[in-house]
Amino acid sequence: MPPTDSRRGHRVDAVPGTQHVTVRIDGKVVAETRRPVLVHETGLPVRYYIPPQDVDLALFRGSDTNTTCPYKGIASYWSYGDHNDVAWYYEEPLPSVPEITGHLSFYDTVAEVAVEEA
Repeated sequence: MPPTDSRRGHRVDAVPGTQHVTVRIDGKVVAETRRPVLVHETGLPVRYYIPPQDVDLALFRGSDTNTTCPYKGIASYWSYGDHNDVAWYYEEPLPSVPEITGHLSFYDTVAEVAVEEA
């Protein structure tokens, strides 16, 4: 059963996908996968979470930033070049969304996230 906050009707559904997702920052491909996890969350656009093995982490540096989502847990961040906190991940997400553990999602204000249906 998908996690739902009955007080607010908030839902978070994390489902495996087969889309071909390519992420570029400043024109450079930094991630590419055919096994994203799609996160559908009330009030937000679908987010594509990419396995860390499909991200060129050598291009990124860890950030000291942490935020808390009441539906997913504590997020940590990665920075790229002059761009701070361009991607986030949940090292230990809440038990309701284990599928996103360690996967990265990118801010589309900095990264170009291209999705091709399988």
